[in-house]
Parts: sequence; C-alpha cells; structure tokens
Amino acid sequence: MIHFEEPARRHVRVEIVPMIDVMMFLLVFFVLLSINVIPSRGLRADLPQSNAPSKTEPEPPVIVTLARDGSLQVGETRVTTAAIASEIHRQAHGESDPNVVVKGDSGASVQQMVDVMDALRVGGIAKVSIATRAKGN
Repeated sequence: MIHFEEPARRHVRVEIVPMIDVMMFLLVFFVLLSINVIPSRGLRADLPQSNAPSKTEPEPPVIVTLARDGSLQVGETRVTTAAIASEIHRQAHGESDPNVVVKGDSGASVQQMVDVMDALRVGGIAKVSIATRAKGN
C-alpha cells in the first residue's frame, strides 16, 4: 500500500482587532458629526458689531449669508439675488411669512445688503433681521 504524505492544513485565522479599530473610528466620526463638533461648510461671515440686545424668535429662522464677494447662500444652498425669495419660501416649507436672518459679512457693501433686502421685500418676506455680534467679541 502506498501512503502519500498529506500537507499540513493551515488554519485560517480572522484578525478581528483591525476590524474593531475601523468600527471604533466610524463610530467616533458619526458621533462627532451628529453633535456638530465638525462645523458645517457654509460661507464664513465676519459679523458687524451691535450694542442692541438680541431678540429670540419662536420659530427657527431661515439664514441668508451674504459674503464679502457678494455671493449669497440660503441655508446650505447658493442662490442668486433674483432667486433668493423663492428659495427662502421653499426652505420655510410653505410658511406664509417666514422669519429670515441675514448674516452679512462686515466687508460686504451696503448696496449688496440693500439689494438682498429689496429682493426679500419684493418676494413678500417682511420679517427680516440682521445678525450681529456683541461689541468687544
């Protein structure tokens, strides 16, 4: 009888430590993202200063950001001056008179701010506030 020597069987081993490391990284990333530790990527605006006390509104406002270069953003959506009112009404979910806060960069021109305010008024939006920061901050 001929007896052939069988090769030794290799045991397959699943390394679980690298998989646990990847899962922990994903967990930390999504937790930080959900609690807004990672800031949203909007337009950066250097707010002008004011001594007036801030007013709080019961409904959350729609944020319009006016950058130094004149670009506009409603929430996270870039818009033109002509389309700003329709985008605000869309983001306000059909609310008849949405509350709007304009965050204008302190380097933006007054004419750009007036153009935005005119476009809002023509679009039927009356509740408009201008965001500022307290003096000394």
